[in-house]
Amino acid sequence: MAIEASSGTADQTHAHIPDTGTNGKIILLNGTSSSGKSSIAQELLGLLNGSWFHMPVDAFHAMRSKCEIVDEDLQAEIDRTAKGFHRAVAGMAAAGNNLVVDYPLSRRWRLLDLLDLLVPADTTLVGVRCPLPELERREIERGDRERGLAAAQYDQVHSHGVHDIEVDTSLSSPRECALRIREALPDLRRPTAFETLRRALR
Repeated sequence: MAIEASSGTADQTHAHIPDTGTNGKIILLNGTSSSGKSSIAQELLGLLNGSWFHMPVDAFHAMRSKCEIVDEDLQAEIDRTAKGFHRAVAGMAAAGNNLVVDYPLSRRWRLLDLLDLLVPADTTLVGVRCPLPELERREIERGDRERGLAAAQYDQVHSHGVHDIEVDTSLSSPRECALRIREALPDLRRPTAFETLRRALR
């Protein structure tokens, strides 16, 4: 049986919603599947000052129940998950949390939606590049990715053109890429890539 607490029994010292201050910062790692985004994100967590969260979209897909999804419904399922992920990222940042987000901007609507949701001045867009032959080699080596996924995303993820920082994981290790990002953060040009893209696209 449900019992409703009277106003007199509530602990009023815990009734105030905390003021978490300003928005958190977001480092958005944009690259194809198998480009090394997650490895860079893990390195960044150990290199950046203060408290940071790693928010990968794969973690949201992993939360889904194991029910079978028929092929004709799969893209709608992926799109709903992506749309919810965008709002979770925005909500975490709005509450003052700093985030490293690894996520492929493989469909134009994803970028447009994030431009509406995120604070452009607080978002650093990092292009994580890797040549297609190396991506395909990694797919085979990993064995946990659909063959051809990187190739399908390859021409889309960087089609918007502008990033604040670019790294190439075929030339540098994840740690070297993370160090490059950390070193570039204090001297980023304004307007940011997200500020430029919002003016151009929204």
